[in-house]
Amino acid sequence: MPSEIISLILTVLLALYFASFILYIVRLLKGPTLSDRVLALDSLGYDLAAFMLVLSIYLNSPMMAVCALSLALWIYAVDIYIAKYLEAREIGG
Repeated sequence: MPSEIISLILTVLLALYFASFILYIVRLLKGPTLSDRVLALDSLGYDLAAFMLVLSIYLNSPMMAVCALSLALWIYAVDIYIAKYLEAREIGG
């Protein structure tokens, strides 16, 4: 019984993540400003890492959790790079 409930919850979570991915992609393509597009890409990346964690629980695959952690760290590094780029562009350097 508890495994059926967990399976149902994970299935609902997977559907919600797919819906959020679609909304992020729409914002990424239609974002009126560069900041909106960067935020959509950032949110998409972090949600993808969280989705991979949920999927690793669903599939009972610990290796996928390691991949999700490395993806989250990579996204953080890209955030720092983009912030430095936007700051340099704003200052004019």
